[in-house]
Amino acid sequence: MANINQMMKQAQQMQSKMGALQKELDTREFEASSGGGMVKAVVNGKQELISININKECVDPDDVEMLEELVKTAVTQALKESSETVSNAMSKVTGGLNIPGLF
Repeated sequence: MANINQMMKQAQQMQSKMGALQKELDTREFEASSGGGMVKAVVNGKQELISININKECVDPDDVEMLEELVKTAVTQALKESSETVSNAMSKVTGGLNIPGLF
């Protein structure tokens, strides 16, 4: 019985650490760029797009597809960095346990 109580206490501590970490990561910003810095995207740990900065020099009305690709690349990279950082940080707290639906 003492072993179960100890396990419950450890689970509660892990849950508390994970909650604090999640709050911290939710507000952290991740920036990525494409086109040599012509397009920059910033997302947070909740996978929300915060901002996009487009250098006016890369806006060519005759080549909208290039701009679309630069935006897509920057946003995708920022989201990937955010996701990997959150996943790695949570993995450290859970000791590598993969808990479905947690993150």
